[in-house]
Amino acid sequence: MRSAVVYCDSMEISMGVGPDIANITDRLARIVQTAGVENGSLHASVIGSTGSLTTIEYEPGVVEDLRRAITRLAPPHMEYEHEKAWHDGNGHSHVQAALLGPSVAVPVRRGVLALGTWQQVVLINHDNRPRKRRVEATLVGTSTRLEEERS
Repeated sequence: MRSAVVYCDSMEISMGVGPDIANITDRLARIVQTAGVENGSLHASVIGSTGSLTTIEYEPGVVEDLRRAITRLAPPHMEYEHEKAWHDGNGHSHVQAALLGPSVAVPVRRGVLALGTWQQVVLINHDNRPRKRRVEATLVGTSTRLEEERS
């Protein structure tokens, strides 16, 4: 008999000055294994208004291409209204993060993340200073593990 499971976990990752990009796919996969979810969905969200999550092929060329594209979308040396209010130099960081978004949802099938061969989940720090980023993960799905543990 399959049981419904909701499992929550989090991770913290130290990031450099943005845009800094880290592959978190293996960490998310470990959360799926720990939860014992066979089929369902993993939702991950970065906490903070200057971080984002997305998927890419995590190889040096694509990572650099993404960094450059992010910088072109909201260059750090433009005038931002945020700067006029806070004078903290990170108006571009907020805009970059908003354009990419704070979360991803990944299907879980047969106990593994359903990602393409060349697709990894990445965390991006857009801030103009190093940050420790927290990612919250919520898994919803079905599992036979609970039934097996009760037997």
